[in-house]
Amino acid sequence: MSISIITITYNAEKFVERTIQSVISQTYSDIEYLIIDGNSKDNTLKIVEKYKDKISQIISEKDKGIYDAMNKGLRLAKNKYVLFMNAGDEIYAKDTLEKLFEKQKNADIYYGETLFLDIERNELGIRSEATPLLLPQKLTWKSLQMGLMVCHQAIIVKKEIADEYDLNHPFSADIDWVIKALKKAKTIVNAENIIAIYLQGGFSRKHLWRSLKDRFLILSKHYGFFITCFNHLRIIVRAILFIIKKRKTY
Repeated sequence: MSISIITITYNAEKFVERTIQSVISQTYSDIEYLIIDGNSKDNTLKIVEKYKDKISQIISEKDKGIYDAMNKGLRLAKNKYVLFMNAGDEIYAKDTLEKLFEKQKNADIYYGETLFLDIERNELGIRSEATPLLLPQKLTWKSLQMGLMVCHQAIIVKKEIADEYDLNHPFSADIDWVIKALKKAKTIVNAENIIAIYLQGGFSRKHLWRSLKDRFLILSKHYGFFITCFNHLRIIVRAILFIIKKRKTY
């Protein structure tokens, strides 16, 4: 039950140390840790170097964007499972992986909840409470018809079913990647626990409209154009109802 954890960094001096510490402090021991840096110009690499004896491989070079860097990590990963824990993300607790792999061995995919933080690290709640996206009790590839229902940081995939990220989708390739993996998976296990901590303000949020357009193209490819159009109307209604519900609680 070996796992490769991959961290992508670029000018991430404010965030990368927490990510590294959350990985190297895991009580689960069979971990390969890879850091793929995009030739950072700040102090990211100096911080990474502090932990080099606990990192399996560090690469720093120019890339073609976040998903190109993630593909580099996939190609280098040697272990049975892969998990992307990019700069700013954290594994929830020291025993998260240990408990996860004790739950069931040799699944194709493991998934769980994500705790959301704002940019000042205030807790916003788990994703199923802080957003309209409710984590399915049983996740399948059809679960993603209305968006990425599980955070990318909270899904662990067997490497043999993990395709490379499609660089034709530069803003939402993670959704495409997860759908493809779910289509191949035979055993999908819900951790029924929090796996990751997510600091809001990541790549997709910074490029929101282009990300939404890219997402629409991906969902249309997998589920059909007309179904995706209908589901986006449902997404809009879901968002409105969620906002109304939130306002009533204040």
